Amino acid sequence: MSEDGIDKDRRRFLTTTATVIGGAGAVAAAIPFVSTLLPSERTKALGAPVRVDISDILPGDLKRVSWQGKAVLILRRDEEALNSLPGLDEKVSDPDSNDSEQPDYAKNQYRSVKPEYLIVQGWCTHLGCIPTYARKGEIAEIENWQGGFFCPCHGSRFDLAGRVFKGVPAPLNLIVPPHQYLSDSEVLIGDDSGAA
Repeated sequence: MSEDGIDKDRRRFLTTTATVIGGAGAVAAAIPFVSTLLPSERTKALGAPVRVDISDILPGDLKRVSWQGKAVLILRRDEEALNSLPGLDEKVSDPDSNDSEQPDYAKNQYRSVKPEYLIVQGWCTHLGCIPTYARKGEIAEIENWQGGFFCPCHGSRFDLAGRVFKGVPAPLNLIVPPHQYLSDSEVLIGDDSGAA
């Protein structure tokens, strides 16, 4: 066929149409593969901050929640518990939390934003066992037990501020996770971007 018999506009139209359809098909085929590289909703939820209603925690009670697949303990301390903390400074390894992990806003004698509430990660800093909360006098084997956390696996003990006692296997205080109070009755664990 001669050059004169070729419709150049039609050729250009068909070439453009084939390119557009081919490109759209390549994008459509790539979407499922690219989406497999993104984190799943379950994975995102494991690292997401957790909102916790604390209005139902009575003084002296403990609430357990999960954040990032790990236990977080929220203890509401009463006045007696708060008053007992300074008297334990000589018995704990790191009374001022200089060697322990907590946000700057929780680096105080109560290791908390609000003295009434202690929020700590619920695993022993020795081997990661889960310590048990025991109220004042509940552990008969420990003389003058003022209350706190006891790891039955290896005998580590922590006071009501999560500070580790001297002479036990755990090397550090319980970890205080990032958190912020959204109101008097709700705390957000895992995000402290709005913390005062």
